[in-house]
Amino acid sequence: MVRDSVASHVMRLLVGVARESGVAEHELAFIEGVTGPGVDDDLTRFPTASLLRVWELIAAADPVGGGARAIAAADRGRLHVWDYLVTGAPTLAAGFADAGEYLSVICDPVARIAVVEDGSRLTVQHDNLSTGTEVDNTINEYALGLILRRARDARGDGLRPVRVDFAHTAPRRHGHLDEVFGTGNIHFGQGGNRITFLDAESEPATRPFDPELQRVMRMYARSIIDSARPAPDWRESFRGAIGEALADSHGRGTSLEEVAHRLAMSPRTLQRRLAEHETTWREELEAVRFERATRLLRETDLSLQSIAGRLGYTDHRTLRRAFQRWTGQTPDAFRRAA
Repeated sequence: MVRDSVASHVMRLLVGVARESGVAEHELAFIEGVTGPGVDDDLTRFPTASLLRVWELIAAADPVGGGARAIAAADRGRLHVWDYLVTGAPTLAAGFADAGEYLSVICDPVARIAVVEDGSRLTVQHDNLSTGTEVDNTINEYALGLILRRARDARGDGLRPVRVDFAHTAPRRHGHLDEVFGTGNIHFGQGGNRITFLDAESEPATRPFDPELQRVMRMYARSIIDSARPAPDWRESFRGAIGEALADSHGRGTSLEEVAHRLAMSPRTLQRRLAEHETTWREELEAVRFERATRLLRETDLSLQSIAGRLGYTDHRTLRRAFQRWTGQTPDAFRRAA
């Protein structure tokens, strides 16, 4: 498991919530991992710090309803296999036990879910990362709200908790939580974030239990945890976008404006990101062209004209001049020596 990281499913969900909350694209563009191809890769893990920054933006844009908005967006399946571990178990207690065991399939590995059964009472506790700021309020509301949504997915919309506990102190406005959780028995400043149900199993499951499916879901969750990989950093994502633009250009080349559009940011924001990384558009474009030119010369029999076109050059003479500038030798000499 990639430490200090979260799954792409969570990142996609919360970036969408941030946009719905009115967070500007240029603010999201500065967060590591928000843009780039890795966001759509189910095995990619993103820095926990990036997710916390998205939460901060959500809380700032919608301090009262941000958590509720995230809960509403978390339809079953948005968090991939983890959702079905909860809803596919024979009991709620077993489902949330699996949710705790495989929580790192979506969360930072330091997060925890614990299940306590006391007669007819079932309590599910969720320990989050704590920032020590008011953004914890929004995160905690979302975490317990998500547990309630999955419990209702498994046992029907009529399921209501008998008590909800939050670790954070009471915010100035929290009346909306009565509607979110279906109870007014909500307490703040407690020893953890907990949601308690009474006679949760009195309602029949919304779907018949399939032990073989449960076994497959557990195996799949474990394979995802074992196969997870860190997301590319911003510069890698940026260079990947340049490469894609060059490949699509058919010899026309590309521009900073086109690549900025691919990264869902303005050219001005992209210029600021480049300055932050102490580089320039020209340096990055040349780095991508150099890497691709050497790889194509070494690994293919493509003509210099074809390679030039793939790098966005109008003809092979431009490629020759650039290659000699990079390496001090001609492309033909490099290919013979490779």
